[in-house]
Amino acid sequence: MTTLLPDTPTAVPLAASPDRVLAARPSLRDTVNQSFAMAWRATKKMRRNPEQFFDVTLQPVLFTAMFAYIFGGAISGSVADYLPLIIPGILAQTALTASMATGTQMREDMDKGVFDRFKSLPIARIAPLVGPMLADLIRYGTAATITIAVGLAMGYRPGGGVLGVAAGWALTIIAGWSLSWIFCWLGTVARSAQAVQGIGMMIMFPLTFLSNAFVPMDTLPGWLEAFVKVNPVSHVVTAVRDLMNAGDLTGQVGWALLGCAVVVAIFAPLAVRNYARKM
Repeated sequence: MTTLLPDTPTAVPLAASPDRVLAARPSLRDTVNQSFAMAWRATKKMRRNPEQFFDVTLQPVLFTAMFAYIFGGAISGSVADYLPLIIPGILAQTALTASMATGTQMREDMDKGVFDRFKSLPIARIAPLVGPMLADLIRYGTAATITIAVGLAMGYRPGGGVLGVAAGWALTIIAGWSLSWIFCWLGTVARSAQAVQGIGMMIMFPLTFLSNAFVPMDTLPGWLEAFVKVNPVSHVVTAVRDLMNAGDLTGQVGWALLGCAVVVAIFAPLAVRNYARKM
């Protein structure tokens, strides 16, 4: 006699619910809202840790006065003649220094486990990275404003007028924000905040001092002048000088903006990918 056994039910995979799909892939509006929420968190952190502003408040004053009074007479004959050359250079240097601090602070948050808390949140992968960098726009603006104010107090009289100064100020902030993506990427790959700072210094010093930020480019040796011409910091400095000293919208402004866009296009996806892997 044959016994018929009931069929064993086959496990059928459950389809993901729409809520889970939305949670896994936030919309563009959600991503923007989450990024601004992270920016507000970073802003509150700045208010509770005012020492984060030391590099963008004290450094512009010290470097502007030090370079102008020490090298002004030797390079340009007088401090007044040197200020149109040095003020845009200090703007670029300060923006680069401030952007380096962005990666260092981000790595510190990762080491403290702050970013681990974001793993359980249904937020966009890019929001924890974009948020602090949006908040750092305050730091870039502060550094640029103080540098220009110190230059004016020392006798700098930009020929570009208010519009030219405002355009140079804005370009400095854009350049600092775009370069910060390099250090943001370093923050996701380096093992410690000290490593980010060390690598950042190796990047910052050649880009800053091997540029036309502090001396005229035609006074350099031929081999060094060739490097200075392709240095992205040199394009930013030249563009800021054209805007602030003459009020001219030259091709260097376009090259500087194009370079900033290329940096963001390369390093923003790399930073988000590395961060997602750590998630």
